[in-house]
Amino acid sequence: MDAVQLSPDCAACAALCCLALAFDRSEHFAIDKACGEACPNLRPGGSCGIYGERVARGFSGCEAYDCLGAGQRVTAELFAGRSWQDDPALEAPMIRAFEAMRRVHEGLLLLREAAKLALSPDDRRTLEDIRAALSPAAGWTAMTLAAAPLGAIQARLRTFLTGLRGYLR
Repeated sequence: MDAVQLSPDCAACAALCCLALAFDRSEHFAIDKACGEACPNLRPGGSCGIYGERVARGFSGCEAYDCLGAGQRVTAELFAGRSWQDDPALEAPMIRAFEAMRRVHEGLLLLREAAKLALSPDDRRTLEDIRAALSPAAGWTAMTLAAAPLGAIQARLRTFLTGLRGYLR
């Protein structure tokens, strides 16, 4: 359907989940952390100081999290490998881009699954139209992603997916 990688490659990311995600102290996280606050386990350079011990140290939520490849895509494509760790001015733009790209990748994953169905020509065209909106031929830039009507695209995707129930019977 398309060549977008929808699996994480943490080595190619600027540790965006360690910055952008907020979590509350719970059985999955040993601490409270706000969005925009770097995880205290994050080492300079972007590696996790407790990576092999995350579950034992109370961070099973980190192990379970999957950005669907949004982190490395934002880092490589939108910010040309630059990182908020080296340039603090990139912190807010990278968080916004990561949040938006995660929404894009969730939609693309759902469309990949829907494409496995024996869709009618009309439904196949709708699927391709939504996919094109989530994966424009010219690619994303930080500016185009920020300006994209993701809410409207997601609403169209939800309506489309809901309409596929008949294929599952």
